[in-house]
Amino acid sequence: MANAAHSRQDPAKGAGVLALEREAHGLADRLPEILIDAQRIAQTIAHGLHGRRRAGPGETFWQFRQFQASDTLRQIDWRRSASSDHLYVREREWEAAHTVWLWPDLSESMNFRSHLASTTKRDRAVLLMLAAAELLVRGGERVAMLGLTQPTASRKATTRMAEAILAHDGSVTTSATQPPKVQLARFSGAVLFSDFLDPIAKTREHVEALAADGAVGHLIEIVDPAEETLPYEGRTEFLSPDGGQRWVADRVQSLRAQYKERLEAHRAELIELTKRLGWSFLVHHTDRSPTEPLLTLIMRMQGGVGDHRWQGQEAAATGTEARR
Repeated sequence: MANAAHSRQDPAKGAGVLALEREAHGLADRLPEILIDAQRIAQTIAHGLHGRRRAGPGETFWQFRQFQASDTLRQIDWRRSASSDHLYVREREWEAAHTVWLWPDLSESMNFRSHLASTTKRDRAVLLMLAAAELLVRGGERVAMLGLTQPTASRKATTRMAEAILAHDGSVTTSATQPPKVQLARFSGAVLFSDFLDPIAKTREHVEALAADGAVGHLIEIVDPAEETLPYEGRTEFLSPDGGQRWVADRVQSLRAQYKERLEAHRAELIELTKRLGWSFLVHHTDRSPTEPLLTLIMRMQGGVGDHRWQGQEAAATGTEARR
């Protein structure tokens, strides 16, 4: 599918990305204090590095509490109890780190902006990724950019991501139309922001590679409203993303029905792919508020919206086995 026009920012203008990072912080500040629900796979299979500020399996000391009838004698901390008239139990902090890998499509195709939108798909993808990272870190999660940064729970995660984009803008890593094929841990999450206009076979190959070991996640399809409706009339020139090819339609409106049919068929294959993997799929138009997909994304991570849950079917089954 071809874009109708392109407006690429100079990569040297780093202020643009930093401005998006500031906007992402502001966007997150305006949203409710959404914390990622702790009731996921990590409830039954605890692993990771950081705590949840609640008692559970882990290595980090959390607190002492008085012995209860339901406790076993092996749980008693005799050293602490010796200095008191009561028996005390040493509780460890529940460690349930969950790493969410984020990937924004920064390829040429994402630089498209029509007269119906005020921002490019690329800028919206970066904005949503940074805002999502901000909320996830606030919720105690570790976040990372696929191929660019390492997992971190630091409140400076979004700044590091913005700096990584600046440092690598225009490189092979950031110009790729698909996320890198990397091996993700079984209970990791992945959130991909793209227009997903590549042939479905190519997208399927890369998404299945990420999901191969049980990682689950979300596809956020970012679309310019003109790409959805093909609102042009008469003779129209279309350029390829890199500007190297051109195609002229004499009566572009006569192609509208066929175009929509092809777009819907392509999207149906994306939906089928995500359903089969236990992932979720969401369409976002760049003329709409960025708060809409962000709220929906966080709620889907919590398992509160739609048919798709943060836990894939296989992971949920594993959790059921662990409880037996």
